[in-house]
Order: sequence, then structure tokens, then C-alpha cells
Amino acid sequence: MAPVASRLRAEAGLGALPRRALAQYLRLLQLYPVLTKAATSGILSALGNFLAQTIKKRKKENCSQKLDVSGPLRYAIYGFFFTGPLSHFFYLFMEHWIPPEVPWAGVKRLLLDRLLFAPAFLLLFFVVMNFLEGGDAAAGAAKVRSAFWPALQMNWRVWTPVQFINVNYVPIQFRVLFANLVALFWYAYLASLGK
Repeated sequence: MAPVASRLRAEAGLGALPRRALAQYLRLLQLYPVLTKAATSGILSALGNFLAQTIKKRKKENCSQKLDVSGPLRYAIYGFFFTGPLSHFFYLFMEHWIPPEVPWAGVKRLLLDRLLFAPAFLLLFFVVMNFLEGGDAAAGAAKVRSAFWPALQMNWRVWTPVQFINVNYVPIQFRVLFANLVALFWYAYLASLGK
């Protein structure tokens, strides 16, 4: 009878693990909001790049290609130092500048995000990734000229409904996390298309 009781206690402990993790995350979010969002962004960005590489590798016939460890590291750096903190402060700014009681607040927030933040953030992504990859300014400028506009158009198509939900219905403390979770699947989706 004792093994059954200990197994039941162990199973109850496993069920409590997600609740304890969430409680710990909420506590850290309250104590260290920027650092917690930065760390979460770094981890999920790295995981997204790793997942994208894994999917890409599986789609290729020659699976002997090794995973590029520097890719997740670059994405972790970008997520930690840029995505998490900038998103945190942008969502706070948006909440303060366009409070929910303002007429058409949802549309105004979406337009602010899509027309100002998204292009600036995408440009920053290209510049920082070029630097982290060791590219020179000329290579970075060429990449921006060739890839920025198509990437922005795709960003508007895919992320507009996501951001509408995020800036209007997700509680402010979870907006960075919500966007990071969607981005995790976004990277995997792009890799599945072979992009």
C-alpha cells in the first residue's frame, strides 16, 4: 500500500509543478518586471531559433548538417537586451498614452504598434543581428534594403491580429510573454516553409 500512496503523492507533486512555476514567475514579474521579461524573451527567442533550425534540418534530405549554436545565442542576446526591455516599456507607454477609456483606444493602440513600433523594431532587429553576425555596415545596409520591406509586409499580415489581441485583451504584465510565445511558433512556421 505504501508504494501506491507515494506514487499518488508524486503524481500530485507533478500536477502542482506548473502551478508552482506560474506562482514563481508571477512573483518574479512583480519584483523584477524588466529583468523577468528580458530573461523570458531571451530564453524563448533562443528556443525559437533552435526550433526553427531543427525543423529546417528535418526537411532537408541530408540530415548531417549540425545545428548552429551561435544562432540561438544571437537570438538570446537580442531577446534579453532588446525584445524584453523595449517591449516592456513600449506597452507601458502605450497604456499610459492611450488608456482604455479613450475612444477607439484599441484601434489607436494597434495603429501605434503596427505603424511605428513594428517598423522601428524590425529595423533594429536587422541592425543588431548584422552586428552580432560580425557583418560590416555595408552588408547590413544591403540586407535592410533587400529584406526590410518584404519582412515588414509579412509582419503586418501575420502580427496585426496577434497584436490586436495582445494590446487590447492581454493584461499588460503578460503582453511581452504573449508576443514571445507567438514568436516561438512564428519562427517554427517560417522554418517549416523553408524560409
